[in-house]
Amino acid sequence: MEKRDYYEVLGVSKTASDSEIKSAFRKLAKKYHPDVSKEPDAAEKFKEAQEAYAVLSDKDKRAQYDRYGHAAFQGAAGNGQGGYDFSGFDFSDIFSDIFGSGFDFDFGGGNSRSKTRPTKGRDRLIHVDLTFEEAVFGCKKDIKLEVYDVCSECHGDGGHGKKTCEYCHGSGFVTQEQRTLFGTFMSKTSCPHCDGDGTTFETTCKKCHGLGKIKAKKELEVKIPAGVNTNDQLRIPGKGEAGSNGGPNGDVYLEFKVAEHKLFIRDHNDIYLKVPITVTEAMLGCKKEIPTIYGNVVLTIPAGSNTNDKHRLKGKGIKDTNSSHVGDMYVLLNVVIPKKLSRDQKKLVESLAKTKLDDESEFKSFSRFVKENDK
Repeated sequence: MEKRDYYEVLGVSKTASDSEIKSAFRKLAKKYHPDVSKEPDAAEKFKEAQEAYAVLSDKDKRAQYDRYGHAAFQGAAGNGQGGYDFSGFDFSDIFSDIFGSGFDFDFGGGNSRSKTRPTKGRDRLIHVDLTFEEAVFGCKKDIKLEVYDVCSECHGDGGHGKKTCEYCHGSGFVTQEQRTLFGTFMSKTSCPHCDGDGTTFETTCKKCHGLGKIKAKKELEVKIPAGVNTNDQLRIPGKGEAGSNGGPNGDVYLEFKVAEHKLFIRDHNDIYLKVPITVTEAMLGCKKEIPTIYGNVVLTIPAGSNTNDKHRLKGKGIKDTNSSHVGDMYVLLNVVIPKKLSRDQKKLVESLAKTKLDDESEFKSFSRFVKENDK
């Protein structure tokens, strides 16, 4: 089968810059890599894109290709089919950029660097339940978790008596030659004897069975800052899974769920409280003892108060976790109308109904509107 033009494979022009070529290959790699793509011809398209990128990303190789085409790589340097042998090309940097530092690339190029480079351990997410008071004032919590820690027996190596692999001589990959009707193909794959590490051990660690890590139970005493809320997260650095090849430990993230209070309603750093008052308290005014998260205070309720009247208690809210700001508390009045009246109470209300109010302007205005609207 005739090989396609490398520029056509990447979908770029012949004047494309290095960044445009790299960007085009990144898109194709994400789309066709066999580990992530489900398309039936993904492996072939991915290998084709690799070959094109290996040539066009190299200044000298690109100049040869622009001058001679695929013929530039025939013979000893090629694979015998008019194409470039990219098996020795190091794709590790770009694949780490695309798929992450823990990505283990082993397709065609046979890269072992991702297995030997220091890699950060995995992070852990722990859900923590807090009472309303614990979230408002902060607290200390003992957090129990189970993580993979460095094996104390082999210190993370996975075995004892480390030595260079006899089969790959420390490179981490082996070269394989395949002869077909279409020619001879050379490819590099991870060494099956050392699993791409380049080293082996005289004996495998019995404690971790060669993993270099063991599952361990840990208990952390954590100080929860005042003012956290539901879905807030707290990062505890270096307490997650153990890293590989000397890499740092992962982190632990605590995600909070705060229980509701039976009286207080939280809105960010502010607190709302509904306070029931009687009809007479609303009409005559009164002094009311009000609970806050810092203790009780006395609130003066003016005469003539109504339901949903709001009174602000400055600085009686919740401290902000990221600053010194403290929210406020808002008292919402709820005038409770009695459903049943005694005979004496009913007489008093009836007597009150016959009494003219000093300010009847609101009632007169409403009555006038009703009459005018009825015409």
